[in-house]
Amino acid sequence: MMSLARDLKPILSLFMREQRGKLIGGALLASATVLAGIALLGLSGWFITATSIAGLTVAGALAFDVFAPAAAIRFLAIARTACRYGERLVTHDATLGTLAALRERLFRSSAEVRAAGALLKRPATLLFRLTQDVDALDSLYLRVLVPAAAAIGAALVVGVALGLMQAWLGLIAATFLIGAGLGIPVLAARAAYRPARRRAHAMEVLRARTIDLVQGQTELVMAGRLSAQRAAVQNADRRLAQADDALNRIETAVTAGFGVASAVLLAGTLLAAASLVANGVIGQPVAVLALLIVLAAVEPFAALRRGALELGRTLLAARRIGPRLAASAPPNAKPQDPPENLAVRLSNVNVRRDGAGEPAIRDVSMQVERGRHVAIVGPSGAGKSTLMGLLAGELTAQTGCTEHAASTLLTQRTELFADTLRDNLRLADPRADDQRLHQVLKAAGLSAYVAALPAGLDTRLGEGGLGLSGGEARRLALARLFLRDTPLWLLDEPTEGLDAATAADVIARLKTNAGRRTLVIATHIRREAELADRLAILDRGRIIRMLNRGEPGFDAALARLRPD
Repeated sequence: MMSLARDLKPILSLFMREQRGKLIGGALLASATVLAGIALLGLSGWFITATSIAGLTVAGALAFDVFAPAAAIRFLAIARTACRYGERLVTHDATLGTLAALRERLFRSSAEVRAAGALLKRPATLLFRLTQDVDALDSLYLRVLVPAAAAIGAALVVGVALGLMQAWLGLIAATFLIGAGLGIPVLAARAAYRPARRRAHAMEVLRARTIDLVQGQTELVMAGRLSAQRAAVQNADRRLAQADDALNRIETAVTAGFGVASAVLLAGTLLAAASLVANGVIGQPVAVLALLIVLAAVEPFAALRRGALELGRTLLAARRIGPRLAASAPPNAKPQDPPENLAVRLSNVNVRRDGAGEPAIRDVSMQVERGRHVAIVGPSGAGKSTLMGLLAGELTAQTGCTEHAASTLLTQRTELFADTLRDNLRLADPRADDQRLHQVLKAAGLSAYVAALPAGLDTRLGEGGLGLSGGEARRLALARLFLRDTPLWLLDEPTEGLDAATAADVIARLKTNAGRRTLVIATHIRREAELADRLAILDRGRIIRMLNRGEPGFDAALARLRPD
């Protein structure tokens, strides 16, 4: 129970913080709908029975008031319909609004430094968290909390109504309703916990393997693994079907259980009502009312069936998502601003990547004045990318002091999405208008290419920028860099993989558009390092030498780098 409360606490806290009024209002409207339905059925039964008895005699027929009960029945019918409409409107609006906020929070937490690095190794995980797991949480409110509140309210009201006829009858009926009505879903939830979890895992595996089969057909054929991948998909589908079968059997048992509970309660109420009628305590119309409200009171508890079956999946989703919502950034995650004349200042910094035994950056101290162009050079594994990640805010230092100005990182890999050219550019500046976008495209050397496209900026790219050549994709990333108004640009091998002519053009455009910005370039290529007026030579995580242009050794160090 403690584990359950701990898993659900971050989710419930977010629900109440985002949509408290609507969530409570939706539960009240659901209770009102159920109570109106019970009252409508009970009053209708009483009215039909009473009019039948009154019609046995002329005097009774003349004296019986048909208008007040008929008006009450009509009112309850209208009220039930209105409450049902309002309940669906409010509960679904509250749920969808909360889930939207949850997706935003989850995406933001997943974009944090350590989380993003871990998800990069398992990219499908974020997709499943944002879709399958978040969708699973809607049943927590719609299929568990709201039906439970309405059902308990109905049991208490029916208990009071029967208690007005006979106290012991109301107490027994309310106790049986709550005990059986909640006990059956609880037992179902326990029985369905493992199958529901297996179903969630099987669904993830099936989706992932199907995506791998579709997107990796060429590689699978070349490796002779296509048949094996098909078999893996079929195996995942078989596991999903087995979990569905188990859940269907449990659902059948739950339906039968509620049928038995309803029959027992109805039979008991019938015997009690017959006894009360025989003793003259109540009349036949009231006895019919008692039977019908008891019959209707079971229905709200039966609505918990689906929520109970999905509770295992919901708890699994809460256990996965909850820590992301509660996670906070480490205290030293935000770097300090450097003095006004500096863009970067590192003092005795040590950085260890997650899972690494030794620091990737060891006792590094460095200052970069504003407007300077610095190239960080060294062999592969020297720590260049780690140092760039530190300056970009993607890594945090375990020890030492990190100070740097606001920065923008141009990574080795160009990240493009299956969206329009306009929206891919606006990732850098959502407020940029088309005029500004065309300016940066011209600066990056892509204006003629975009102008020749029939849809222009509305041209859609494929997955990962499919449709663009390597050079065009790199220029699009360059245009995105130019949209960022930050004083520090971090360039991680900006021309890697480009031919000599394209690389030279990219470097020239970087130099032209950098203006008075500070550039820090991680590279092992000579043409990129030639942008710099200072070289920081990195080896095994340490800066072993700093050379300014014009100093002895600068040209020799530049010459040792890989040629174009």
